[in-house]
Amino acid sequence: MWGLVPLFWPLLKPAGAAEILAHRMVWSLVVVAVALVVIRRWAWAGELLRQPRKLGLVAVAAAVITVNWGLYIWSVNSGHVVEASLGYFINPLVTIAMGVLLLKERLRPVQWAAVGVGFTAVLVLTIGYGQPPWISLTLAFSFATYGLVKKKVNLGGVESLTAETAIQFLPALGYLLWLSAQGESTFTAEGPGHAALLAATGVVTALPLVCFGAAAIRVPLSTLGLLQYLAPVFQFLLGILYFHEAMPPERWAGFALVWLALTLLTWDALRTARRASRTLRAEISRPSTTMTTGTVSAARKAESVASGPEPLDAKP
Repeated sequence: MWGLVPLFWPLLKPAGAAEILAHRMVWSLVVVAVALVVIRRWAWAGELLRQPRKLGLVAVAAAVITVNWGLYIWSVNSGHVVEASLGYFINPLVTIAMGVLLLKERLRPVQWAAVGVGFTAVLVLTIGYGQPPWISLTLAFSFATYGLVKKKVNLGGVESLTAETAIQFLPALGYLLWLSAQGESTFTAEGPGHAALLAATGVVTALPLVCFGAAAIRVPLSTLGLLQYLAPVFQFLLGILYFHEAMPPERWAGFALVWLALTLLTWDALRTARRASRTLRAEISRPSTTMTTGTVSAARKAESVASGPEPLDAKP
């Protein structure tokens, strides 16, 4: 879904990025609130309000995802789809680095090599652009930070998105009312079709983010990072084949290094998963007198190896 979303934002012109962002915040809350009414799940809200630390983390998540949303909308509608896709190619590497630096996750040698290759790719792109690829780096770090905070908050997908958009709602609504008072709002000025598309930003935002929020509390950051590079493949192809953006040689070189890093991560994940599977089968084949204890131990070890590094203080 995230891979195809660059096709949607240009449909919202002549609305600017800030207006689209504000509508995205307002309508996202409407969508998730309806979802909560349907599933009748409200008890978490009272618990969250009684936990100031967790509420503060939700506010941080809302802030960083606001930066991410706004910059991405501006990038797509300003002809920087390829550079935006680079941000999400880099994001898995940033996510892994954060897992190591902040959560004390342990990496295997191939994962370290992948992070090093990714850092080299950023240097190559910086030389090619004549400056660091700020759009890509900002998108990568903001979304990696969002994933980290979501893991710490440990709320379900719908609940966490509801809390974040509730924090965003009043500033966004205030901005939209101000635009309307200034006569600069496009919501009612461009016809019902345009208004419906702006309202649809709620569904376009909520559905993939609910999926992401549900995943963020279930898998290690390193695994989460590995999965996330599927979306920028589609974004990159759209940038080249649909939006016809330029790809000079230095940009191809930088992208090639990023793809090499992701290839290393994929190969390492597949190798360790096979190794974990063999370990589990070997434990199961042991005599029945030791099988129960051994299988539990092997299962835990296999899960750890296959899913990737976990925080040192993670519960069994």
